[in-house]
Amino acid sequence: MKKILIIEDDLSIAEIEKDYLTISGYAADIQGDGAAGLESALEGGYDLILLDVMLPGIDGFSICRKLREALDIPILLVTAKKEDIDKIRGLGIGADDYIIKPFSPSELVARVKAHLARYDRLTHGKGNPAEEIQVGNLVIQPGPRRVYVKGQEIEFKNKEYELLLFLIANADVVYSKDALYERI
Repeated sequence: MKKILIIEDDLSIAEIEKDYLTISGYAADIQGDGAAGLESALEGGYDLILLDVMLPGIDGFSICRKLREALDIPILLVTAKKEDIDKIRGLGIGADDYIIKPFSPSELVARVKAHLARYDRLTHGKGNPAEEIQVGNLVIQPGPRRVYVKGQEIEFKNKEYELLLFLIANADVVYSKDALYERI
């Protein structure tokens, strides 16, 4: 059973999220403030984190940044902040998705399922996850998530790395920017 951490200071929203996730077969825990949420996320062995941006103590953007330094699991920001700059900031610091309140609980569960499935495919996908992928001068080591061009290591953010793997896996398909955004 996949474990999900909900870091949300509005208990009514957190309970709705937890109820829908539980009904869908997930185990879910709730933390109501930033510091406790960060500690639980780092110690709890979770498969995905739902993270509010506006939290008491430490804000969600700071938590996301700290989690990305230590964890490589899906992080979904769930927030009332709907300005483009907030979305760009959230995705830029490593969030995998940005869900605006109010939201449909069914859509939230669908996004959780999609992110968990993609994460499982990327980490436990076809073949040996430690097997190198080589395309011309480009070498990708999926196990340690390293990329080399002509022997020189190139650092990628999480989304950039996912985009690279997606484009290599779909080399013969042309995607619009919107389609790539939706799939990655």
